[in-house]
Amino acid sequence: MSKCSVGLLALSSLFLSGAAIAQEKIKVGVTATLEGTYTVLGEDGIRGHQTALNVLGKKVGDKELEFIIASTDATPDSAVRAVRKLIEQDKVQILLSPLSGDEGIAVKNFAKTHPELTFINAASGAQETTYVDPAPNFFRYNMDGAQWQVGLGKYAYDEKKYRKIATVGEDYSFIYTQVFGLVLEFCGAGGQVTNRQWVPLGTKDFASVIAALPDDVDAIYLGLGGADAVNFLNQYQQAGGKAHLMGGSIMIDQTILSSKGNAKNALIGTIAASGQADTWEDPGWQKFVKAYQDAFPPNKRFPSPSLLATNYYDSTMALILALRQVNGDLSNNQAKYKEALAKIEIDAPNGKIKLDSNRQAIGTNFVTEVVDDGKGALFSKVVKVIPNVNQTLGYDPAVFAKIGLPSRTVPECKKY
Repeated sequence: MSKCSVGLLALSSLFLSGAAIAQEKIKVGVTATLEGTYTVLGEDGIRGHQTALNVLGKKVGDKELEFIIASTDATPDSAVRAVRKLIEQDKVQILLSPLSGDEGIAVKNFAKTHPELTFINAASGAQETTYVDPAPNFFRYNMDGAQWQVGLGKYAYDEKKYRKIATVGEDYSFIYTQVFGLVLEFCGAGGQVTNRQWVPLGTKDFASVIAALPDDVDAIYLGLGGADAVNFLNQYQQAGGKAHLMGGSIMIDQTILSSKGNAKNALIGTIAASGQADTWEDPGWQKFVKAYQDAFPPNKRFPSPSLLATNYYDSTMALILALRQVNGDLSNNQAKYKEALAKIEIDAPNGKIKLDSNRQAIGTNFVTEVVDDGKGALFSKVVKVIPNVNQTLGYDPAVFAKIGLPSRTVPECKKY
């Protein structure tokens, strides 16, 4: 055999070997809001994702996981563009996406156009994403916004003795879902919600909103996040606002409690509810907090993981553990993998999580109160832990369906 032939064979063997190595990779696309009002949320989401990789590793049998991150800005179009790019250009096989509510509805619908792939929700919490016409290949391991409010309405009515409240919320699906959960419980207990105001994402001037807040309420519920929350708090303090505050899940999150300036101090004493609580003494939670803290310098993270970090951690955890159950088998349109995802129960840092028949999380919720640690840092303190919260919030499914989908005016303030 000539030297040329031997060289060609060797080169061919090298190419084949390279192809085999390439085939051993599983490509995963990840999106986060790394632009716009929710940038700070997206950044911590990615920190939570990275923490999960540090803990769990990126190997599935003899296969290596490769993660490709794409940026969105919380709008549906940006999320679909990012996901389409990850699929068509980067050739990912699994999607971990998206972060925000309207994005989630859009990505769920887009998932139906790619039934051969698997979509794992990263953090979005609009009810409609999994409750209405769910996609068979879309899996959500975090509770929705209404589930995250369970316990707050009753605590406000029974323990704080609030009887009338007003709400200020961002005008989109996730906050509709949060207010939905609050109103159902608070009004069901006998309370009244006398005023609901809605503001666009990215609102900078809250003067008219603050001026329109009623004086005859016991508390004001804030369904705001990111830059919107900080802007409201600054302007509310400047206007001399003194009302008791109640918080949505991303209002009392470390993305706000660790923000610069003194406006956040208005949140001390604020009651809220969320899928986590900073001070929970559970060993699994404490272990996660330490892993998060150890992964990043103090000036590159929050004192404690935000809800977004936790959601991304949990979703990444489910993604990897289910892959390991099937030894990375993505054959037959990922059938074995999808079956494993539907059945897996994860022992997440914020409590056990399993999925219902719509592939929606059933999990643990926390009623909290914002406290100062005595050193100037703010944290959410556990008031009550509520396990096994499902998407119909304990209602009979037929009764729940008649309430209607979350919106500016749904639900009505009454007992259902």
